Amino acid sequence: MNIGIVIGSHRLDSQSRKVGLYLEEQIQKMGAETWLHDLAHDPLPLWDENLGSGEGQWAFLPDLVQQLQKSDGFVIVCPEWHGMATSALKNFFLLCGIQSGLAHKPALITAVSGGDGGAYVVSELRASSYKNNRLCYIPEQLVVRNVGKVFNADPLENDPEAHTYFVDRADYSLKLLLAYSEALGDLRSRDVVDLEGYPNGM
Repeated sequence: MNIGIVIGSHRLDSQSRKVGLYLEEQIQKMGAETWLHDLAHDPLPLWDENLGSGEGQWAFLPDLVQQLQKSDGFVIVCPEWHGMATSALKNFFLLCGIQSGLAHKPALITAVSGGDGGAYVVSELRASSYKNNRLCYIPEQLVVRNVGKVFNADPLENDPEAHTYFVDRADYSLKLLLAYSEALGDLRSRDVVDLEGYPNGM
């Protein structure tokens, strides 16, 4: 099994990256392979009408699509900025159309907040990021609040109670994601998905 991790922060040394790397390590400990795309370290061009050409700034796209197609499920990590998901992550979803490899695969939303926020990211992604690519967000989500106090390599930088809670919650959520990844793999193998006849969501 292969799980793709997409980190939506624009910052190079972001708290979202810290969380994404922690989750990647835990997924690997559970026996799955991982693939990680950090949109700060490897930014994507903004969508334009030449997207399907495969030329110029879009020459990289087949490689990205290949990685997405190889993935059985996804972790989407996004900070909450001004009560919104980041433009880099929204652009990622604009670039990932029906043939991108996201369709009918489960994803775990992981929202990140430096304070007590994060819920708006969950609401926004569930409302608007899956319609045409058919990504399936699982009912569980992670909202990592006060992120500076958890998932740190130095135990002295962690709030013991909060860190223990988020470690346990992350473990639970990732196990669910892997179970959904296995189950939806069976669905995709059946003759019920018609992306050519119905390329866009309603």
